[in-house]
Amino acid sequence: MVQQLVDNNSDAVLDSWMEREAMAEAMIPLIGRLYRDNNVLTSIHGRSLINQSVISILKAHRFARQVDDVELPVEQTLPILQVLSTMQLGAASLDVARLNAGFKSSNADSLEAYLRTELADIVNKYGADERHSTDVVLYGFGRIGRLLARILIEHEGGGHGLRLRAIVVRKGGPKDLTKRASLLRRDSVHGPFHGTITIDEDNNTIQANGTAIQVIYSDSPATIDYTAYGISDALVVDNTGRWRDEEGLSQHLQSKGVAKVLLTAPGKGALKNVVHGINHAVIAPDDKIITAASCTTNAITPVLKVLNDRYGIVHGHVETVHSFTNDQNLTDNFHNGERRGRSAALNMVLTETGAAKAVAKALPELEGKLSGNSIRVPTPNVSMAILNLTLENGTTKEEVNTYLRDISLNSGLRKQIDFIDSPEVVSSDFVGSRRAGIVDGLATISTDKHLVLYVWYDNEFGYSCQVVRVMEEMAGVHPRQFPAVEHTATLRG
Repeated sequence: MVQQLVDNNSDAVLDSWMEREAMAEAMIPLIGRLYRDNNVLTSIHGRSLINQSVISILKAHRFARQVDDVELPVEQTLPILQVLSTMQLGAASLDVARLNAGFKSSNADSLEAYLRTELADIVNKYGADERHSTDVVLYGFGRIGRLLARILIEHEGGGHGLRLRAIVVRKGGPKDLTKRASLLRRDSVHGPFHGTITIDEDNNTIQANGTAIQVIYSDSPATIDYTAYGISDALVVDNTGRWRDEEGLSQHLQSKGVAKVLLTAPGKGALKNVVHGINHAVIAPDDKIITAASCTTNAITPVLKVLNDRYGIVHGHVETVHSFTNDQNLTDNFHNGERRGRSAALNMVLTETGAAKAVAKALPELEGKLSGNSIRVPTPNVSMAILNLTLENGTTKEEVNTYLRDISLNSGLRKQIDFIDSPEVVSSDFVGSRRAGIVDGLATISTDKHLVLYVWYDNEFGYSCQVVRVMEEMAGVHPRQFPAVEHTATLRG
């Protein structure tokens, strides 16, 4: 009898799983058509559904437990996608989970009636995409450049928004094109490219998932005629770090076909250092050169912002435990920087970081309140920032964790801040995170006005996602979001 009950339960669990699999499979073509035909991006609490597998879609539904303490039923989201696919929508970014929650709390007569009201601005606006495509050139094709390429190709959709048109590199030898394509195809940290890659040696292009990327060889940013390749009014993203001031980066603007420049590193002088989600509103239409700050600045500034909003920060120290980078030596050898000549693979290397001071460029209210240092460690990716803060108003571990968890799920900073409270996570678990930083709630230490927070961040991919968000702002191609979510600071006191 007991065995029969066990067997029946096993059958029920399997049957339920297969039903949910079938519904997730039915969602995939709906998600794809909305994306390619309507330029509609769908997500579940910020987790993208575009180009995801059945298992990934089901995992996104399970993530909803972080919000409502229950798994989001696929039988509730599938009908939403089915209705959306009939509404001739204009371009937008839609959070299916939040639409579902809105419908359940509404008095609408039907799901279609609710969606027509909530999405009134884009219903029957098919083809009326106010955005225009913007040509993008990646100047340099190293760690960040190749990840930006992956993200841009993934976002290609129906051809609106940012369009990767070319990369500029110095020729490395007779097999340069093949090697560049191979590095895009395979990555020791981030895994294989999701799609197909071929090369066209006659035209010197890499073709990735239908995106033709012109490979241009040049030693100078000021002498390239991009218009000869059909590229105009381009946004050039400088990944080399060779020039960090306005004078050096302005060389790009001397090349024909260039409109704007974005630096993927902290800028010097009066250049605007932008952390998306915090101060991207400072980007003006006539800005020619912008910088996207550093990976660490992007990771910690959003968290510091919301903590200062609620509790007030008197002063603090930021210690980053950072994966080694290309700037260090694999074996002991000469290096201009202090300590960086010692083997990155064998040592923890104490070095400096400007991230703490750079925070003030995005958050002027923290000017002079932060110090910082960095320890480079023998891991290839994912870093951690330890925020040791003195607050104006005290708190408890439970209170501050609840606050940060809510910010990560229900605010305008949910693309920047993530929250996790698993007792088993380690650095490799955050490879590929699209958030700027992830608060480790179990590690939080709070004794009234003394707070220590641990923030993980994928210093390569998470940062690259932030860079793309800045690019979208510069190009004016960021899609409208429904339902709208704005960050409203909880005032201290």
